Amino acid sequence: MEMLDFREIKPIRDMNSLLELARLIAQVKGPKKVAVAAAEEAHVIEAVNEARIEGLVHPVLFGNPERIRRIASELGIRAHNLDIRPAKNPAEAAELATQLVSSGEADVLMKGMVQSSDFLRAALNRDWGLRAGRLLSHVLLYEAKGYDRIFMMSDGAMNINPDLKAKIQIVENAVTLAHILGVDPPRVALLAAVEVVNPDMDTAVEDAIIAKMADRGQIKGAIIDGPLALDNAVSEEAARIKGIKSPVAGKADILIVDNIDVGNVFYKSLIYFARVRGAGIIMGARAPMVLTSRADPGEVKFLSLATAVIAAERLQYVLEPR
Repeated sequence: MEMLDFREIKPIRDMNSLLELARLIAQVKGPKKVAVAAAEEAHVIEAVNEARIEGLVHPVLFGNPERIRRIASELGIRAHNLDIRPAKNPAEAAELATQLVSSGEADVLMKGMVQSSDFLRAALNRDWGLRAGRLLSHVLLYEAKGYDRIFMMSDGAMNINPDLKAKIQIVENAVTLAHILGVDPPRVALLAAVEVVNPDMDTAVEDAIIAKMADRGQIKGAIIDGPLALDNAVSEEAARIKGIKSPVAGKADILIVDNIDVGNVFYKSLIYFARVRGAGIIMGARAPMVLTSRADPGEVKFLSLATAVIAAERLQYVLEPR
């Protein structure tokens, strides 16, 4: 296969350019194999089939073959185009899908109609899971009207109430994905309700510690500041009015929230109220993982697969010393 020179890839600024990069990678390197755990769900089958037609992925669907074929038929998808493999139940489907990725026979792990706890239990299995010695965290990508860039937000799906050590790894995982998408260095805003260090607010204090660690070179590859409130993290006008002088204020690429409640409401507000185009993957494992909500629209799952295709190809490149 032809080689890609990743140094020439321009920063991803919208979902269309993200999809074009995924198409380029698939065209040059071939489709990535995605192992889907418990694929008996219409949006999942629709998304992986669309990605298959696009040439982005070769899906391997684990689950109840009869149900998968029935759902595919209802969607007008020919089941003979799908690689369907039996599993007794969703938990076994998660195990089989994880093992396919862990063995190197697949590149991406995707969650279908299986409980997140069962999915992650398989992914983190000590014997044949995808552990890489790093914290797993979810990174949401989304478009917002009037902005010249894709935003990233973390973590709204994995870590419930991360401590300082976990927050640092959440930042590092999001920065790694930004580098994968050509945004180097990304600007990271550590979000709080205020933009000053209030000793009575644990979030503000921890944000200030992380920002200072970045200043001292303890966290590399990004420009980091916090605490910053959401308005002055993304609006230069808001930052100007409040008199905030920061290389991140108004220019943030990555938004780091304090806990899963904030991140989950943030994420679902964007999808359901603002109707934004979004995608999300799990970072920190040996391979990218697509973990979307079972209720997420098909487009979210499809764009998440496109993101995973890019990550599967570029992950080792951005982690290697350059």
